[in-house]
Parts: sequence; structure tokens; C-alpha cells
Amino acid sequence: AGCRFFAGYPITPASEIAEHMAKRLPQIGGIAIQMEDELASIGAVIGASWTGAKAMTATSGPGFSLMQERIGYAFMTETPCVVVDVQRLGPSTGQATKCGQGDVMQSRWGTHGDRAAIVLSPNSVQEMFTLTIKAFNLAEKYRTPVILLADEVVAHMREQATVPPIENIEIISRKKPKAGEKAFFGLDEIPPMPAVGEGFNVAVTGSTHNEYGIRFTADPVVHRKLVERLNHKIENHTDEIADVEAYNVDNCQVGIVSFGCTSRAVPEAVEKAEEKGIKAGYIRLRTVWPFPEKIVRKMAESAEKIIVPEMNLKQIFYEVERAANGLAKVVPLNKIGGGELITPEELLAKILEEQK
Repeated sequence: AGCRFFAGYPITPASEIAEHMAKRLPQIGGIAIQMEDELASIGAVIGASWTGAKAMTATSGPGFSLMQERIGYAFMTETPCVVVDVQRLGPSTGQATKCGQGDVMQSRWGTHGDRAAIVLSPNSVQEMFTLTIKAFNLAEKYRTPVILLADEVVAHMREQATVPPIENIEIISRKKPKAGEKAFFGLDEIPPMPAVGEGFNVAVTGSTHNEYGIRFTADPVVHRKLVERLNHKIENHTDEIADVEAYNVDNCQVGIVSFGCTSRAVPEAVEKAEEKGIKAGYIRLRTVWPFPEKIVRKMAESAEKIIVPEMNLKQIFYEVERAANGLAKVVPLNKIGGGELITPEELLAKILEEQK
């Protein structure tokens, strides 16, 4: 993906990422730093990005909470970076070595103010690789922090992954300004990003500012234009950003919407349901935010019931219910505590229960 800077602080179950980056980055001319805490880590990542480096950090729930204010700062200053959140069971310290999916809403709404978010959700070792690259590409393209919302199971599992030749991997880098260029900032405009030390007058502030970085802390027009543009540049490209794996969406009696490790149980449960004569389909969210509501609504137009399995207390459920808009009954299947996954058998039992 081109990452050349990592800053982080050890935390279960994300420490292996920091350990690997500390070994690998110096070998390719990059820098890896163990900071004093998570606040300093995300601060260092933002600073590195403004020198022109592709930068990332990795953490888990408690550390992710500490990073929220500066994630909002990265959004406001249009700083491309990647934050990996390997979810564990919370709240607070919770069960540090067990899997959970309780950070879904935090990844979207964790910072104050109006902020659009790009959040990706891998369900395999292969997708930890491919979606990390995609996270960097989206961060660079839209000049925004991107969250890779992993979980303890996916982060610690062992399975085969294919690494394609480097020439076959799409790499996107941020646009840079040209000398004397005055860019127009429309609602969808992603401005070029100057780097410190490259001869440009770089103005960076988390306060309300105009397109030249000049602070306007009391002007309602400037604030509205800025915040609308920051949100629209993501929301207006939802169809381009949103990524799902879909099966039998427009011809199912029962649909399933899932993400992350929980989604690994879905194909087997759907196959067994079909063996029993039930038309079943599923949507697996590779992109959690922006939420791909169009395809969920398409499923709701076909299905009588939509089941939402997740290892939390109905966080994505309400988004699915909103997108279904009353066209189908949305049913939760929740499991928390001890890190126990929802099994194909449990999901099949729920499908059969809803078909009685």
C-alpha cells in the first residue's frame, strides 16, 4: 500500500501489528515508533502524513476511544491515514483476549461534530491484506482517515492468503498541488495536499477555516461550506466506496446481513437452509460505513425476514432496519461474552425459527 510510517502503543489483541511494523518498516526505509500512549500515536500519524508519508496506527477498543478526538482532527484537516481497530469485548477493559464487535457505532460516531466515515470490515486473513491496501487508497483519494474494523478472531487466525505481484496491485496516492495553482473547492472537491518541506505555505488547523487554511471561527457561512464539503466528498461517493459480497439478494425468503468474523458462519447456514427448501440469501458488508443501504433495501423488497447476526447488542441491526424501511421484518441474533462466535448451526436454527 506504500505505508512508510507507523506509530502505536501495545494493546491486546492488536500488538502483533506493531511488532511486525517495527521489524518491517526499517527494512524498506520506513519508520516505526512505539509512542507513550494512543493519543501520541495518532498525533504522530497525523504529523507524518503532513510530511507526505502514508501513515497508520493500530489499536483496540480502549485505545480507539483515546484516539477519537484526533481522528476528528484528521477529518477536519483532511489528513489521510489508516487506523486499525482490532475489536475485543468491552466496555472499558472488558475481556481483553476475547472477540467482540462492539465498536461499530464508535467507528462511525466516535468523534464530536458532523463527520462522515469510511470503515472497512475484513473477515479473513486475505481481506486483512486486501482491505488494508484499499483503506490506504481510500484515505489518499478522499483525504480522510479510514478505519479498518477488524476483530480478535480475524486478527489472530491462521489461513492461506495470496499476495499478487506488486504490479497487479492498485496503489492510489494523494494529489499534490502545483506551484501557483489555486484549486476550486466544490461540494465534491478533494483538494490537493501540500507537504511540509516541499516549498508550500502549509496551514493546518482543526478550527473552522476556508480553502486556504485561514481560520474563521465565527463565520457561519464558512463553517457550513467546510463541513458540508467534508461530508459530501464521502457521502456523494457511497456507491463507489461501498463494497459488499452478495448472494441471492433479489430472490430470497430469508436474508442475512453480516460483517467481520460473524459473516464466516453465513454461507454454510444458507447452504443448509437451501437444502431444506428455504430460499436464502446474504449480504456481507466489507464496507460498514458509509452504509450500503441500497442493496439492503433491494433485499428487503424480496425477503420476508432479514436476520442480522452480530457479536454486540444490535448495533448494525438498527441500520439494516432503517434501510429495510418496513419492507421486511428485521430480526436480531446477538451473542456477547466469552468471545464465542455465532455458529452456522445457531444461524440455521434462527432461519428455521423465522420460517415457522
